Amino acid sequence: MPSLPVSRRTVLRASAAGAAGLVAGPGALAPAAPAVPAAASPAFVDSYRTNLVANLTAETNAALRILSGFGRVWSTGAAWNSGTVLDRAFLRANIRYVVKATTHRTDAEAARAFLVDRRHQSYSVTAGLGPLAELYRAGALAVTGVTAAPDTTPATTISDAVPTGAPAGSAIGAGSPTSPLGRVVTLVNTVRGGYSSGNPAKLAFQYPRPWRLTVDSEVVDTGRVDDLGYPVYDSEVVVAPALLRQRGTAPADDGGYVSGHSNALFLAALAYAYAVPERFQELVTCAYDLAHTRIVAGMHSPADVIGGRVLATALAAAILRDPENATLKAEARAQALAYFQSRVGADVHGFAHSGADEYADREHNARHVRHRHTYDLPTHGRRVPVTVPAGAEVLLETRLPYLDGEQRREVLRTTASGSGHPVLDGPEQWGRLNLFAAADGYGAFDATVAVTLDAARGGFHAADAWRNDIGGRGGLVKLGSGALTLSGDNSYRGGTTLAGGTLTAAARTALGDGDVTVSGGTLRLAAGGVRVRRDYRQSGGTLAVTADPRGRAALVIDGDATLGRDATLSVTVAPGGRHAYDAPVPVLTARRLRGRFARVVVATPGHRAELVSYRDTVAVRLRTA
Repeated sequence: MPSLPVSRRTVLRASAAGAAGLVAGPGALAPAAPAVPAAASPAFVDSYRTNLVANLTAETNAALRILSGFGRVWSTGAAWNSGTVLDRAFLRANIRYVVKATTHRTDAEAARAFLVDRRHQSYSVTAGLGPLAELYRAGALAVTGVTAAPDTTPATTISDAVPTGAPAGSAIGAGSPTSPLGRVVTLVNTVRGGYSSGNPAKLAFQYPRPWRLTVDSEVVDTGRVDDLGYPVYDSEVVVAPALLRQRGTAPADDGGYVSGHSNALFLAALAYAYAVPERFQELVTCAYDLAHTRIVAGMHSPADVIGGRVLATALAAAILRDPENATLKAEARAQALAYFQSRVGADVHGFAHSGADEYADREHNARHVRHRHTYDLPTHGRRVPVTVPAGAEVLLETRLPYLDGEQRREVLRTTASGSGHPVLDGPEQWGRLNLFAAADGYGAFDATVAVTLDAARGGFHAADAWRNDIGGRGGLVKLGSGALTLSGDNSYRGGTTLAGGTLTAAARTALGDGDVTVSGGTLRLAAGGVRVRRDYRQSGGTLAVTADPRGRAALVIDGDATLGRDATLSVTVAPGGRHAYDAPVPVLTARRLRGRFARVVVATPGHRAELVSYRDTVAVRLRTA
């Protein structure tokens, strides 16, 4: 389709020929062959260095190949304004979302969108560090010169720069490579290095910015220019006034897909998350949050933002997995941990979650990530099983350090999003990975999972929590001296075995639908009680419960309970219940009870307990010592 004259309305109609896929980009505008199938191409992590502006086809650029799912909804034309809509419902919903976001935004949202647009992205993402953020900025000598949004459209473009009066050696972005956190800074800069640009995708796909489109997928250049000298497009999208002069003026070089800011924000967030996994979920949430401002600003559409995230996820994995960066990433993690421990003590994780920062509410974070992962854009097509991309497991290397590579791949597979979203379903399926969910452990046990945590190693090796609702036919075997907490509404059927350390069931159905076996360690139950769907066997170890003054059993077993001669019961007296324990308090009920606890201990000072067993119940008679 030839380029149309200025001021003429170009309607981007769907056509059968539109399935041709990517083009070679400006200067070579003939339609290209369809995207190369994933099976015929090397894995992205092995070919990411082809992501250069000199390579503008899916055959020559691995990034364009993994992003080529976008070719199911949009076909690039012979010019920036002559592309073809292949999925009208998807792209209409895509632009309508921007129209709604930009016509309903508040002044505060517009100001925040300006800051994200103009600040160095690596600095913006440090907000995800929460209580550690100011410590990081001071140690890394990281600063920004963009501290406030103008009330009106600035007279010139604005760029970030080291502000006057900043400490000597300060730098914008992640900070100074020669600072006390220099290895972390270098890791962030390396992840955001020369192969990490979104520009090849912008040039190749030539999908217009939302403010150049109407909701009906028309490019309407009126032929007029505004007071700033910019062409006027008849679009329902309202760009934030402070950003009007920050827009690009060459449409062919200023495509919307992918969002470069979103790509950069996620790259920085994943690099920080590797070095500071104590704030992994919060950093990932921060990237989703800040990338969303690109839509609020009117600068990008949801599909653009999603594409930026997909590209960044793959690039971060490839660069972190690259053997050339093995020493750097290990040094960055060690340096960050040592630096923060020297300032806040050994429990960095505890301090990192001690303040009321903007990403402190996990449930709020989960809701926003859930929506912004797909923006609820239309889905269609057959169900496709998840295939975890090669090398993706490195993204969880420091967050789930007690798992091996294959186990991390299973976590990614069982927490990935469903199929049917054209932008997420591209080759290798990088878009389906949900790193926020993966940080909460498995989504299913499709085979027995044996996990060993080591209290002596500290950090996540010593204690972690899996919050997902875990299904599947497999089971869990907990080994080692560390502690693991399960808090999901779990339905896995393969049973739970505790051989060492502590396993906390923090929800009523946390132990799934299978048998529960305790041979060592401590099984700690939530105060509200826990249910075992099948049989319970305890040959050793400790069952730790909280006595309920209202008489509800802490452990309800649908099947049989078998207690061995080395089994211990530990009882905590609930606060305020001192005068409510006149009668024996049930702690365990079962269909049938065999054996008895060898001993009972009271974890609450000033109390003693006596075991009372009858028929299907184990109870304790509590007394003040």
